[in-house]
Amino acid sequence: MLSTTLRDRAIIRVGGDEARPFLQGLLTQDVLTLVPGAPRYAGLLTPQGKALFDLIAWADPACGEDILLDCEVNRAEALIKRLSLYRLRRPITIAPEHELAVHWSVNPHEDAAPDPRLPALGWRWLAPAGDGDASDAYHTHRLGQGVPEGAAELGEDKTLWLECNAQELNGVDYKKGCYVGQENTARMHYRNKVNRRLVVLPLGQSDPPRQRIAYPALGLAIDHRPVETLAGVSVPGWLAPALVETAD
Repeated sequence: MLSTTLRDRAIIRVGGDEARPFLQGLLTQDVLTLVPGAPRYAGLLTPQGKALFDLIAWADPACGEDILLDCEVNRAEALIKRLSLYRLRRPITIAPEHELAVHWSVNPHEDAAPDPRLPALGWRWLAPAGDGDASDAYHTHRLGQGVPEGAAELGEDKTLWLECNAQELNGVDYKKGCYVGQENTARMHYRNKVNRRLVVLPLGQSDPPRQRIAYPALGLAIDHRPVETLAGVSVPGWLAPALVETAD
């Protein structure tokens, strides 16, 4: 693979001395302790705990308190607008970061970090854009690992964050304190009430009424299914233990 640039990803810089406390009250992951080279997967949710945006948060090594948000390029403007609604009068900047791009490789790369969701997803890093586009290769690999991502797969205000497998993919910190959607998310976790799941599965095992999106060229689909309907369905190994716990 010659190209590593993911051209369907964008970077948003949230800057200023209050950037971290601001995001701490919004995102599902702890950003106060975020350090360079160790990104974290997070969501921005509705007050009911449904996914609006999924993203990867990076600490900027060059600007102490700044946070860089690795998000879908076609959702970047909407994410900026959503964050700006919460900013009020706080001295925070929220703007596209055009000098950097998101890069990905299935193999280790200099200055790269393992994907915070699942090591098998490969390696990510932020750097100026290069030639070409690795997006198709990345999504083929990601779907092969059974990991849903983005508005087309997670939905926008359609799927509860824990139904997106956020806990299994390191996308929620139950000790960080309050954030938008925290109450319902915590309640589901502590009561073990994640009764539905987004699952990437072979197209032939998909249930059309519950199908979120299909990828015929890959022979895969993503369904939003009640857990009790997944018996006998091929699910990724990282998800299988959670389904057993819910069934119990």
